[in-house]
Amino acid sequence: MTDPNSAGSSQHVVVIGAGPAGLSAAHELSRHRTLVTVMEQEGQVGGIARTLEFMGCRFDVGPHRFFSESPEIEALWTEILGHEIRPVSRLTRILYRGKFFDYPIRTSNAFLTLGPVETARCLASYARARLRPVESPTSFENWASNQFGHRLFEMFFKTYTEKVWGISTGELSADWAGQRIRGLNLVEVIGNAVLPSGLRGRGERTIAKTLAGSFHYPRRGAGQMWEAMASRLTAAGHSVRLGEEVVALRHAGGRVLSVVVRDRRGGTLDVLGSEFINTMPVRELIAKLHPAVPSMIRSAAEALGYRDVITVNVVVDRARVFPDQWIYVHDPGVKVARISNFKNLSRDMVSDSGLSGLGMEYFCFETDGLWHMSDAELLDLARRELVALGICRPDEVKAGTVHRQPNAYPVYDANYLDHLALIREWLARALPNLWLLGRNGVHQYNNQDHSMMTGILVARNIATGSRYDPWLINSDAEYQEEERAGEAPGRLGIGRESGRSVPHRIAS
Repeated sequence: MTDPNSAGSSQHVVVIGAGPAGLSAAHELSRHRTLVTVMEQEGQVGGIARTLEFMGCRFDVGPHRFFSESPEIEALWTEILGHEIRPVSRLTRILYRGKFFDYPIRTSNAFLTLGPVETARCLASYARARLRPVESPTSFENWASNQFGHRLFEMFFKTYTEKVWGISTGELSADWAGQRIRGLNLVEVIGNAVLPSGLRGRGERTIAKTLAGSFHYPRRGAGQMWEAMASRLTAAGHSVRLGEEVVALRHAGGRVLSVVVRDRRGGTLDVLGSEFINTMPVRELIAKLHPAVPSMIRSAAEALGYRDVITVNVVVDRARVFPDQWIYVHDPGVKVARISNFKNLSRDMVSDSGLSGLGMEYFCFETDGLWHMSDAELLDLARRELVALGICRPDEVKAGTVHRQPNAYPVYDANYLDHLALIREWLARALPNLWLLGRNGVHQYNNQDHSMMTGILVARNIATGSRYDPWLINSDAEYQEEERAGEAPGRLGIGRESGRSVPHRIAS
């Protein structure tokens, strides 16, 4: 291959980040025989979809389903891993006050589990809500209480939502609730539980579309996919550089010229390129542009927020813990929001069948006390919460390890769309050879397959001169065609209008 730093190089693309979006872009560029260098600051590929190993157990950074409505993405997964990616029948449930409830929620199961007394209370709460609803509800709490009654709202919506997003459901917008739980109410849910399938309402079809009953999963964890893709790139002569952090992007004359990377020994290197693909958070990208960008653009980037997550991965000395791939913990008495049992995704996620590897997710902000707890304190918290939830005994927790993932979820506040539009417009005009993609690169809560498709479309733009707009990829993987002649380029297709629905505060 041509030396990317030689003056004679023609087309050389530098990709910042070796997660699903960045590696998918690099893979597509390789197909078009375009030279690629991938820069990754961590010591392994995969980004938030990487797989960690500890004491013979393998843990994802949160569970990752391999499911897409795009045949192209499904075909790519099969091409990369073949028989190493296998079907899984989904089983995920809600754990609330020591009882498991089906998810998606089935009324018959919920009422049977709750028992006759609590069921009567829930129905009475629902009747009160229907007789005296909150007029023109503006908050998630009021909207969901109107739909289900306040008692069911507190059981199945309030606690988990607040754990994940760190915002009171009294402050979350009803607009998000209407999109997230579109078209459902208790009457329809009950009808779906007792009527023949041909007579059921559209709510069941909505649930079925978003919560597929089966998906695929790599034999050795989500990271196996990205490790295999990176190996293909290196075998084809491209460079995947690990442990090298991008500290600056140099630009002049309306183009990015190079990225400055620092290795773990503190040495720096300029990597030249003709096109640059970024997947790191927009806030970091803007801060690393050199010379500095206009203050208005810097302020807009600094205003973008992110939700962080801590995964406490524990090895439990028990062969069977619970049968689900993961459970949603709605119990308000603990901080953990979701617990994954990775051997139920693939038996090869544990080397000893007598053990179980559990991944416990704690959502927070970097400014929270939880983020700054020591590993020992977090492991002790996880052990105590497993015992409190009745999942295992304290002596069955053999050991554990802690992983902190900053910038796991972009935060959608009342002004983020304005900030992002300003940044996007400036970058398109000032640095047209800098492409943004992936969850953090476009500040959009994309699923794995959506992030992959943004990378593939950007790669085609670079390699073939296509005009795909990766910002228009929506949450149903119904990917947009090229912009039509005469249509204004760069039309915003982000956030609540086209992306995966994410909560936002009530506008003041």
